[in-house]
Amino acid sequence: MYKILLTKRAIRDLERIDSKEKIRIGNKLKILLTDPFSNSKRLSNPVIGTYRLRIGNYRIIFDIEKDNVVILRIGHRKDIYK
Repeated sequence: MYKILLTKRAIRDLERIDSKEKIRIGNKLKILLTDPFSNSKRLSNPVIGTYRLRIGNYRIIFDIEKDNVVILRIGHRKDIYK
């Protein structure tokens, strides 16, 4: 079982997203608790993070450190990789 940690930047990103999308993101975060590798892909350029999880037009960028899933960024796909 993994533990989810949000960075300050990820919390700020989440506050800017509308409530409907927050619910969808919250449901996907529950999947990361049990198996973060099942629905995620490894990023080819790990400058902003190691893995990404797709939720419609939104992406969650995260790293895995021991038993922690560290959420680095949450945002729309057009802006998240900049």
